[in-house]
Amino acid sequence: MSERLQRALASAGFGSRRSCEELIRAGRVAVDGVPATLGMSVDLITQTVTVDEREIVSEGIEYWLLNKPAGVVSTADDPQGRRTVVDCVPTETRVFPVGRLDAATTGLLLITNDGALAHRLLHPSYGVEKEYEVIARGRVTEATARRLSEGVELEDGVTAPADVHLVSVGRNSVLRLTLHEGRNRQVRRMLEAVGHSVVSLHRGRFGPLTDDGMFVGAVRRLRGPEIENLKRAVYGDDDPHAKGNEA
Repeated sequence: MSERLQRALASAGFGSRRSCEELIRAGRVAVDGVPATLGMSVDLITQTVTVDEREIVSEGIEYWLLNKPAGVVSTADDPQGRRTVVDCVPTETRVFPVGRLDAATTGLLLITNDGALAHRLLHPSYGVEKEYEVIARGRVTEATARRLSEGVELEDGVTAPADVHLVSVGRNSVLRLTLHEGRNRQVRRMLEAVGHSVVSLHRGRFGPLTDDGMFVGAVRRLRGPEIENLKRAVYGDDDPHAKGNEA
């Protein structure tokens, strides 16, 4: 929700409102990279506010991006005692992963406590894209790539059309798949359905979020503009935060 900038700064621990006003007047505060002005309103959930180039964040709702390493399970806790994706996030807030990647798969996973956004991101009607790089065992032909793109029969029904690009073919083949649905172990099952096992699988994009600049195992908070783009992908012009309502 939007609030006066000096009030947001005071709530974040930068002193009294009067001292926060002085920070703004001194040009030490920026909103989305632009010097702030006294009296402006901000939304710490969707905008990036910095004091002396240090970002401040809203309490309550958190958004984290993890480039999941292999061997980590996509749950909040695990009865077998394995390391979970939530263990990778440096927060005391109760958060959860949006969707899943199986333990052997690496790549991007959003972790948050924004249930409304998570629901929309996972709902098939919104068709949020997920892009994967796959190393498949054996020589994948152009005909097989077309089969994958047109949809293949799985035990839970025919897959939706996908964007499939055959990057290279050799002893093993490299493919880039962009899916608009998110079934359990979908990429692995699709490859198995056309006669190829998966050697390795990495998700490099989730909606507007990419793994650019993130090594496998890295985790970071989402920046204001990234959160805004993520919400725009499923809310469009009906983003509740843009209207000053709770998500």
